[in-house]
Amino acid sequence: MRPQPSLRILLAGPRGFCAGVDRAIRVVEEALRRHGAPVYVRHEIVHNRTVVEQLERQGAVFVEDLAEVPAQAHVVFSAHGVPKSVPAEARRRRLSYFDATCPLVSKVHREAERHYAGGGAAARHILMIGHAGHPEVEGTMGQLPPGAITLVQDEAAARRVAPPDPGRVAFITQTTLSVDDAAAIVAVLRGRFPGIEGPRHEDICYATTNRQAAVKAIAPGCDLVVVIGSANSSNSLRLREVAERAGARRAILLPRAEALDWAALDGVGTLGVTAGASAPEALVEALLARLAGRFELRIEERRVTQEDISFKLPAALCP
Repeated sequence: MRPQPSLRILLAGPRGFCAGVDRAIRVVEEALRRHGAPVYVRHEIVHNRTVVEQLERQGAVFVEDLAEVPAQAHVVFSAHGVPKSVPAEARRRRLSYFDATCPLVSKVHREAERHYAGGGAAARHILMIGHAGHPEVEGTMGQLPPGAITLVQDEAAARRVAPPDPGRVAFITQTTLSVDDAAAIVAVLRGRFPGIEGPRHEDICYATTNRQAAVKAIAPGCDLVVVIGSANSSNSLRLREVAERAGARRAILLPRAEALDWAALDGVGTLGVTAGASAPEALVEALLARLAGRFELRIEERRVTQEDISFKLPAALCP
């Protein structure tokens, strides 16, 4: 029998699920356990089709608008957070709801409220660094009245943004941004508005920061980096970008092992593997199993830090 070709695998660590994603999934599962199917979920609970499909098999029904939720049903709000108008509408319709918003996203909501401080002349105009259309951005901007927050998507926007009072400005950020991109935008804002207030602690979440650091640690030695994650996952998309900037010859986003095109591995001697914060470790294991059917694998894990953070369930779902 012809021997299998060798393939070196560099596994980034940490990778995969973060504490906020794990909590959000547990919220849906506990709501199903207590109340039975169906439980409705507004928007994908996290941006990963494998996770969504697993929960659908348990009885979760995913919708984009509360108008799709029947009266007296139970509904869960996704990990990305929602505008204040959403729980207000749920209360008006007397829906029973559970908020699975990541606590680190909720922290950004509270920061926005602190900067706004009730409105009026004392309020600071808030610049939110983030991506238009992302549900986390929509949820955060929806915490305050229209016009209180201006979205800044890149350095060019940071150079031209014109707040009502340049002397009373603050910034917040989406939690899943590229650490380097966000730092560059903040530098522009601080240069233009020396008195700008920022977060007391970094808004970009620990999991995003750690996963990007782990990819930077493996990328320079990789011919190809595979980021397991969905195309609508901000943190997964940023990992692919970070891998290429950090020195990988190429980087691709892969939703699941079966989607791998073997041609992508032509000429690859060292393959980097990571997973976005919303991608389960089972998808990494499935990719390695598929690769093992064609290659003799030499697997090395490079871990930049250990994570031991966990978040409690909402009080209504606690034992």
